Amino acid sequence: SSFSGCHLQEVVYKLNALLICCCFVFCRRPPKLRQISWLLFVFFSSDIEISRAQSPKAVDVLAKEIGLLTDEIEIYGQTKAKVRLSLLERLKDQPDGKYVLVAGITPTPLGEGKSTVTIGLVQALTAHLKINSFACLRQPSQGPTFGVKGGAAGGGYAQVIPMEEFNLHLTGDIHAITAANNLLAAAIDARILHENTQSDKALYNRLVPVVKGVRGFSSIQLARLRRLGINKTDPETLTEEEISRFVRLDIDPSTITWQRVVDTNDRFLRKITIGQANTEKGFVRQAQFDIAVASEIMAILALTTSLEDMKERLGKIVVANDKKGEPVTAEDLGVTGALAVLMKDAIKPTLMQTLEGTPVFVHAGPFANIAHGNSSILADKIALKLVGEKGFVVTEAGFGADIGMEKFFNIKCRASGLVPSVVVLVATVRALKMHGGGPSVSAGAPLKKEYTEENLQLVADGCCNLQKQIQIAQLFGVPVVVALNVFKTDSPAEVDLVCKIAKQSGAFDAVPCNHWSDGGRGAVKLAQAVEKAANQKSSFKYLYSLELPIAEKIKTIAQKVYGAQDIELSPAAQSQIDRYTRQGFGKLPICMAKTHLSLSHQPEKKGVPTGFILPISDVRASIGAGFIYPLVGTMSTMPGLPTRPCFYDIDLDPVTEEVKGLF
Repeated sequence: SSFSGCHLQEVVYKLNALLICCCFVFCRRPPKLRQISWLLFVFFSSDIEISRAQSPKAVDVLAKEIGLLTDEIEIYGQTKAKVRLSLLERLKDQPDGKYVLVAGITPTPLGEGKSTVTIGLVQALTAHLKINSFACLRQPSQGPTFGVKGGAAGGGYAQVIPMEEFNLHLTGDIHAITAANNLLAAAIDARILHENTQSDKALYNRLVPVVKGVRGFSSIQLARLRRLGINKTDPETLTEEEISRFVRLDIDPSTITWQRVVDTNDRFLRKITIGQANTEKGFVRQAQFDIAVASEIMAILALTTSLEDMKERLGKIVVANDKKGEPVTAEDLGVTGALAVLMKDAIKPTLMQTLEGTPVFVHAGPFANIAHGNSSILADKIALKLVGEKGFVVTEAGFGADIGMEKFFNIKCRASGLVPSVVVLVATVRALKMHGGGPSVSAGAPLKKEYTEENLQLVADGCCNLQKQIQIAQLFGVPVVVALNVFKTDSPAEVDLVCKIAKQSGAFDAVPCNHWSDGGRGAVKLAQAVEKAANQKSSFKYLYSLELPIAEKIKTIAQKVYGAQDIELSPAAQSQIDRYTRQGFGKLPICMAKTHLSLSHQPEKKGVPTGFILPISDVRASIGAGFIYPLVGTMSTMPGLPTRPCFYDIDLDPVTEEVKGLF
């Protein structure tokens, strides 16, 4: 009678509890019942329910276990802590551990489980093989969390806990980035307005006011004077011509590239008009919002190596050109110090833990299709010191190897100086069937029977994408281990076929993984394969020389990585390349903004497209972050919400304050 009125899932929970009771009351040796109970719980529990079923250890206990001192952490609640950068100075003589990158094949819109593999791997290494290891993950954006893809804490028995804290706000880093980004955007438009409505003298009196009878330059204003070649420190000694040069940035509004950001998928902010109030005196222009994780400040956070380096990078941000065609920077606007203040806590990695109590750093969260798609250099460097010479640090690059991994090697490794030991390439039978000609896969729609029934031909045909991604990794001279993320609908024959083809295609090893259902125990064979591969000789190399012209670097990526026949630059793209080259930015690496759903620029082209011309519609520069980013085709930097977003299922219990529906 206790089952009356229950939903199916509630019935299963009650049956599960009854089975557990039977195990203890009636059976001395109940392995079968234990196994049935476990499978029922795994199969019918959501990620958030699994996360909540495990009580995480207190974060100060975790910090002590991994060798952090009390004054090296700043605790946020019971389960999160910021780690201070002073740790790097204390451990500067400690040898680094092995560095492992998790990448993937071209994914379906559902994702193929790179985060889950990353977490399962470190759980296997630490909790099962007793090898020090650390996972370094990106902080998820609110956009996909409430949009289509959901959170990014992993899943099943391979996830970061508490997963609701991981996926919602965390320690506020993305909010800090949003505040800093939008302060800079406000400074640009305000400066244009004030220059348009005031004389040189009025501007000077307001920019360098008399305070208590004394007029003085701030330190950032003195730096601007030096850049202008004006070697004076007394405001009363500037000539009229020098005053004019000092107070006027003469920003050309048509060249402004700095956009406002918000961490929500909002398609109606892709094109807006600002300045329509009467108080803005007719200064109206078209602008747009980007999603917060596409902000250059997010990329700077991910690529910086110290507080000093971050401040320098923030100052170098180019927001527009002046009317003479010269770049205007955040430093010129006088806002660098304020940006650094807003980011002073965000620069510290956040310490969390996996379901099995192994340590995780969560830091930075740039998308891989519209940014460089990797977690922070600082988190990696700290983790490499903490694990010691025989330990492993496992980090993840967004989307397919053609996007996130390529940028990891050509951008992140150049900035960090770190050399990876192994690439773990994640594949699923589901995605391979899609690449083999299976029907389209859409988030929220049931999978067609081709994906739930054995089909060896589809799998074999789709392995072309896996082979191509292995070849891309080999361009960089790093050994590849394929991790096949196994789903319950995969047949043994399909699993064996994928592993066989992967090994024949040059992978060091290919291993089926069951970490989603079994936790670290389900990834032990993967961990053993990674440990062996890390002992192989690596001949790491970059794909291109920075000395090449911008267009040649773009072409190299398009041809060698994507398989394009050639590139086609729009007139706007060519004009921008010419401008950046003239301004001295031609020797920066390239960060392609391209769809993640195909090797080409067309999301519907699966498998390994060939013979296509890659269209470059525009080229922009993130000078503070340190890269040039071409926009491929119609790539948008602000995602939109689908017909049925994830937020329909997300709720809060007002009594227990528990979050429901996150995944």
